[in-house]
Amino acid sequence: MTVTWEELGWERLAAGVGRCRLPGWDCTAGLVVGEGTALLIDAGSSLAEGARLRTEAQELAGRHVTHLALTHPHFDHVFGAAAFAGAEVYGAVGMDTLFDARHAREELRADAVTNGLDARVAEEAVDALVPPRHHVSGEWTLDLGGGRQVLLANVGPGHTAHDLVVLVPGAPEVVFCGDLVEESGEPQAGPDAVASHWPAALDRLLDLGGEDALYVPGHGAVVDAEFVRAQREELAARFGVS
Repeated sequence: MTVTWEELGWERLAAGVGRCRLPGWDCTAGLVVGEGTALLIDAGSSLAEGARLRTEAQELAGRHVTHLALTHPHFDHVFGAAAFAGAEVYGAVGMDTLFDARHAREELRADAVTNGLDARVAEEAVDALVPPRHHVSGEWTLDLGGGRQVLLANVGPGHTAHDLVVLVPGAPEVVFCGDLVEESGEPQAGPDAVASHWPAALDRLLDLGGEDALYVPGHGAVVDAEFVRAQREELAARFGVS
């Protein structure tokens, strides 16, 4: 018997496209099903959460996750990546170098613990951290088979120096924004944010998706272009940039 998106607590956005909101930090994970392939967008905040996503994605897609796109290098989006053995991992150029740097890994672990993740869980995830094998510097068209292609676009810097978005063409188009867009709270600008470029990153995101797309934020409910545009203006005013 085929399981439905709703039965597993996922939100279906288009044919073969959906997302779930993970507990704890209300972080979004997305899934795009192709022909013999499955692309997961972000991997959760721990190896256990990654394992849960792996199991649910396999039930929904009818196959193992074959591709994993990491929208940015924050613990709640990447700590589950090691659960996806064999998947091709994509990230914005430079993320792999960041994951290899001892000080950056320690900062990632410390940030997770500061935000409430158990220290042992954080240590386990950092030790197993999987850097992207495929580095997106501009745009990368990923063929998932059966006529389904998705676009991976490095539109940052903004929320971080390594922001990747995923555009799924269709009716409607769906854009997975990572934390460039947040709905459930004010966008978080930590020490690794590049505030002066964030509004421009949202301009590029809007150019990709257009007026009728569904925009999936890193945290919170799905929004429209008007919401993204308003958040862009709020960020520009907040950081004093145009």
